[in-house]
Amino acid sequence: MPRFFLHLSYDGGAYHGWQKQPNAITVQETLEKALSVYTRQDVYLTGQGRTDTGVHATSFYAHWDLKDDEPLPWQANLDGWLSRLNRMLPPDLAVHALIRVPNTLHARYSALSRTYCYRVHWNKDPLLAGRSWWLSSQPDWEAVIKATDALPGTRDFGAFARSGGGQKHNLCELRRAEWTFPAPGQASLTLQANRFLRNMVRAVVGTLMEVGRGYRSADQMESLIQEAKRSAAGSSAPAHGLYLEKVEYPQGLLDQPVLMEAPPLFQP
Repeated sequence: MPRFFLHLSYDGGAYHGWQKQPNAITVQETLEKALSVYTRQDVYLTGQGRTDTGVHATSFYAHWDLKDDEPLPWQANLDGWLSRLNRMLPPDLAVHALIRVPNTLHARYSALSRTYCYRVHWNKDPLLAGRSWWLSSQPDWEAVIKATDALPGTRDFGAFARSGGGQKHNLCELRRAEWTFPAPGQASLTLQANRFLRNMVRAVVGTLMEVGRGYRSADQMESLIQEAKRSAAGSSAPAHGLYLEKVEYPQGLLDQPVLMEAPPLFQP
């Protein structure tokens, strides 16, 4: 079976995450329905992972296997295929590229790392509503950054894992944890790891903001991680500030797009 990767992005505000589920609108279901109608074939997508309800993605991959006896749906009109597909999709969901990959490349299990960005702002801005977490006052950034510096490493991140998340273990290699300040009154936390636990990024941000508000000390972060109990960490930050920004695969395997369309909905 030939395998193809779809590269997409979406605003998660209207969706109950990526993964298809009963009685809820999801990105997977929306895209599968459009593809099935358009190609007149049954389409089943495998995503690179889950995103929670309300979480956005600037870069998301899913793979799709065609049966050997099925014609390539885009063969008759290569140039217009993606453009027409995007016209069938809602405005908050876009497909940017279709990439032929080896059958051994799996959207989820072949990923080497994932990068998330969480955005906050403390100067109230209606244009950031639904895209960034508004804080009523500016945090103590010196304390927040000190606590953030304790995060990277290969360790048990159970303190930030949703209970009953289904993961076999809580060990993650967190390679990057860095705050940047892209504009006055705005900040972004970038986290890169080989894997993330369910709700992990939002729990990390919620805990860091408690440090920034003086509810807990930055020096407590290391002991909190070692304790590995969700009850020891802070509450989760809202979903609407979170973006999946990058998924890395073995070098060279995603370098040959069959088709390309518009740039992503969000720019980093």
